[in-house]
Formats: sequence, C-alpha cells, structure tokens
Amino acid sequence: MPSVAPPPADSERDPLELLAALTNKPAPPPTALRTTLRRVKIYTPLAVLLLVVLVVAQSLRPLPEPGLRLTAAESFTFDGEAPSVPWPASGQAALEVEGLGDFGTSGEQEPVPIASVAKVMTAYVILQEHPMELDSPGASIPVDEQAEQDAGLSDDGESTVEVTAGSEMSQYEALQAIMIASANNVARLLARWDAGSEEEFVDKMNETAAELGMENTTYTDPSGLSSDTVSTAEDQVLLGRAAMEDPVFRQIVAQLSYDDSQGENHSNWNQLVSPGDVVGIKTGTTTAAGGNLLFAAVQEIDGEQQMIIGAVLTQPPDPVDNSILIGALNAGRELIEFAQERLRGETVFTAGQEIGYVDDGLGGHTPVVVTEDVHAAGWDGLEVRVELTAGGDGVPGTADAGTEVGTVSVGGASVPVALGEDLTEPGFTDRLLRLG
Repeated sequence: MPSVAPPPADSERDPLELLAALTNKPAPPPTALRTTLRRVKIYTPLAVLLLVVLVVAQSLRPLPEPGLRLTAAESFTFDGEAPSVPWPASGQAALEVEGLGDFGTSGEQEPVPIASVAKVMTAYVILQEHPMELDSPGASIPVDEQAEQDAGLSDDGESTVEVTAGSEMSQYEALQAIMIASANNVARLLARWDAGSEEEFVDKMNETAAELGMENTTYTDPSGLSSDTVSTAEDQVLLGRAAMEDPVFRQIVAQLSYDDSQGENHSNWNQLVSPGDVVGIKTGTTTAAGGNLLFAAVQEIDGEQQMIIGAVLTQPPDPVDNSILIGALNAGRELIEFAQERLRGETVFTAGQEIGYVDDGLGGHTPVVVTEDVHAAGWDGLEVRVELTAGGDGVPGTADAGTEVGTVSVGGASVPVALGEDLTEPGFTDRLLRLG
C-alpha cells in the first residue's frame, strides 16, 4: 500500500483550523475578508506596542546641544581701494597690523643676514624658558670670565657692556643689555646660562623658529654677529608678533634707555622709540647685513590700541649721513607713519541688530542680537572675518531674552551677543518627529 503522509505539525497549521480541531468545530471557509480581519487582529496590538515604545524612546532621548549660527555676512570689507604702500626701494620688508591683517611684503623674501635683530629670538627663548613677572628682576645670572673678556671686543667694533666675572646680573638687566644696548657679550652669556653652551642654545633658537612657522630662518649664534644667521622680513614679523605678547618683553623694548647695575646709562639703538607711538623692537647693523629693523608701533582707533608690526632688512646707508642704521630707521619710520595714517574705524553692527540665532538642533531658532555697537579697525579695501562664538560654558538650553550667550568678532573687535527672545526647549512634537 502506498505510504500516507503524516499530518502537519500544529505549529504549521492555520490557527483557525487548529482551533476547529481542538473544539471539533469546522473552520469557516477562508475568504479575503476573513483573512484580512484575522491579520488585523494579530498585528494591531504589535503595532500599537511598537508605537508606544517609539514615543517613549523619542521623548527620553537627550536633547542635542544648542549652537550659534551666523546669519550676517561672514566677512566685512572696508570701503575704498587698497592703499599703495611706500615700500623701501631696495632690500625687503613686511608690514601688518596684529589681529587685522597685513599690507603685504616687498622684495624677495629670501634669507639674508639680520645682525643684532637675532637678539629678539635670544630674548624670546629666555623668557619662554624663564618666565618673569612685571617689575620683577627675574633670576640671578652669574657673570663668567668669558662675558668679561668679550666686553673688550668693543675695540673690534662689537656692541658690548662692561661686566665683572664673579658678579651677578639680574635677568631683567641682561634682557635690557641685549635689547637696548645690543650687548653681544651678554647675549652669549645668556645662552651659556640657559643651555650650558652657545651651541645648544642655538639649537633652541632654531627649534623655536620652526614652532613659530619661520620657514626661512636659520640661527647660528645668539648675538647675530655671524652673517650665517639669516632670516626674512616676513619671518621676523612672525617672531615680533609672538615676542610682543610677553609683557616683560614689551616693557623693555619700549624703553628709551636704562641704567645698568654699575650706574652707566645705555641709550636704545632704536631711536624711533617714543612712548605711546613706536614701542620697539630691535635694530641690527653690520657691513654684511646692512641696516635692519624689526619694529612695533601703536595707533588708537575707537579707544582701542592697534599694534603695528613690521620689518625692513638689508637697507642701504642713508644718503645724507651715510649711516646704515639711519637708513633702516628711516625706512621703518615711513612704513609706521603710513600704517598709522591709514588705520580707521567703522561701525559694522549697531546695538540690538540681529546677526544670528540659537539653533536648538531640532529646527527651533531663537534670534541673537549684538549688545552694543561693533566698531572694527582697518583700512581701505581690507576684508575682515565676522565670527560668532559661543560662551565658555556653551549655549544654554533655556534662558530669558537678554541673556548673553557668546561674542561676535570682527577683525580685532569683540562684543557680547544676547538672546533677542526667550530661549525654550524643543516641544514634544519636535522631539517625537526628530530623525537621526
């Protein structure tokens, strides 16, 4: 007899057939309607359960961090055409206003000897390695035999100051000696004191130059006497900007003169220095290097001092007195006066003006306004960036209108921004419908 197939397992049978078998009641004949209703009864509770889980999950998810978004233009350009800079006729130069921009460069930015301008890096490294407080003498530096002997090199044309072996010199006076009197012997003394040898200190100078992005600079000695110590005007402006951030350095290079511990007065070789006008930085002259000057000056715009930094290298002798020092000073003075005259202020935003909004991350926007007029400093044709930045604690999730939530910066000017309306958390619907 042919074999009979076994009946299907209960798990494989239609639920209604199984129910009919258990109750001895035949299942109703299948129809499309009955099949549809059966499926609705089975899947509706599951769908409702999934919907409840989704709603609960969406409502309990952490809210995204709110952020500031700028609606104003991302830059501002001063009216007028860019001015023509009175660059030196020879050598090379660079000129900028810190925090605003630069006027450009002149001449080939190729490495050239910089003479005693190298002492700016010497002072910068010393202050990085041995930070000082204003009006503090700093560390005590023992004067060695070499420093005393090197003082005699003034007979050979070197710039030096008299020191006595076995005595001590304050760090502050040593910095005055190299930045004001341009003392080669003290520059070498500082190198030995800091690093143990001049060679190891030079390594620090070059490492620091690399960190500052001075790609065309090589130091071979701490004084700059060697013609193998070379740089560019552009690189020296980078260094000048970094060095002028140190308040002790700024104080020293702005001095007209100083009295050393032996009572001798030393005038600043940078004869341009004058309070509230030219505030540094360093001259450097040798036959090989010509006349060189790294300078800093200030100009007040709308109550804020703007720092002008520039450099002129390889300048020829002044035609009147045949001095390469005067040649460099005159070239620097012309650039300083040019920058001071061209700098001006302009109102970019007025108090209460809407410049952006708080984005709650779920589509809600709350306007942000400036709390006071925003005045930018610049010159004709200069384009400066407009940046909206949240406060140190970030943007709050809720806050009243008028609450400060960050700052807007235009060039070197920064002003607080505040909420133009009350900031509230996203509503239930926004939370429920969010994606991602």
